[in-house]
Amino acid sequence: MTVPPAPRAPARAPLAGIACAMGASLMFSFNDVIFKWLSGDYPLHQMVLIRAGIGLSVMLLVIVPMNGGWGMLRTGKWRLHLIRAAFVVASNLFYFLAIASLPLADAVAVFFVAPLLVTALSVPLLGERVGPRRWIAVLVGLLGVIVMVRPGSAAFQPAALLSIAAALAYALMHVMTRRMGGTESALTMTAYVQGSFLVVSLLMGLAVGDGRFAGSADPALAFLFRAWAWPAPADWGLMGVIGLTSTLGGILIAQAYKLAEAGLVAPFEYVSMPMAIVWGVAVFGTWPDALAWAGIALICGAGLYVAGREARLAQAERRVRRDAAAGGDL
Repeated sequence: MTVPPAPRAPARAPLAGIACAMGASLMFSFNDVIFKWLSGDYPLHQMVLIRAGIGLSVMLLVIVPMNGGWGMLRTGKWRLHLIRAAFVVASNLFYFLAIASLPLADAVAVFFVAPLLVTALSVPLLGERVGPRRWIAVLVGLLGVIVMVRPGSAAFQPAALLSIAAALAYALMHVMTRRMGGTESALTMTAYVQGSFLVVSLLMGLAVGDGRFAGSADPALAFLFRAWAWPAPADWGLMGVIGLTSTLGGILIAQAYKLAEAGLVAPFEYVSMPMAIVWGVAVFGTWPDALAWAGIALICGAGLYVAGREARLAQAERRVRRDAAAGGDL
């Protein structure tokens, strides 16, 4: 009797994964600069609602039919999808409020502590083991956050705490993604996220869209509580761009981690940092000061080290499993 060969795992495509990660970073960078540009004229819930409405429409009417039809969105893990989507929505809302107040490069740099938080949270939430070198990198990254936030000094901006909250929610989203495994499609994950954005922004609009709490001098609070305003014709185009780029970015980043290993993909998300610096200088006329540069170096350096270390450990683990399997065949 011939034993059929075991099914092969899906082939990895490292270059395609890297390209998807860089494409996602570019899409999210467009989102950041447009959100900051429009945050002085429109409320947060309105921009999120229009973005999610456009993004979900493009997904369901164009992208999903071109990739197998609506049936591919069915899943038995809808509860996990909703929890993951809740973390994504929280992360985005905190982050958009942060970039309304902070220089773009500062908000992005503090947010990049998220990969380090994933490493730290993987111990209590996933039961993973983190060695001393990665713990040192996490501490270095947190030191970078302290340098960026500057607590207790005259330069401290409370909005920086929003960027930290966004990073924590984003890290919890990645922990959820690890728990869900590799069975869920990028389109399914993105559809749940966009649908959640739509529901949450509608509820926010009903609660504060009349402007009853408007009038704060703080840019973040003004962005949160500003009354609904009909967009100018030119601004409809910008809102359309953030709808398209957020959808494409969500699909690309989910696909990146399916096509290539996390340790390989993660460093390429950091291309968002130089993009943020360029946007800040070219569009908003802001340039990081010396302390900000130091914080950026500590956070990004620690994050890149952790990504590289995890990639090496994963490669070593695969080698051990391969050698053990080869030994068992002798």
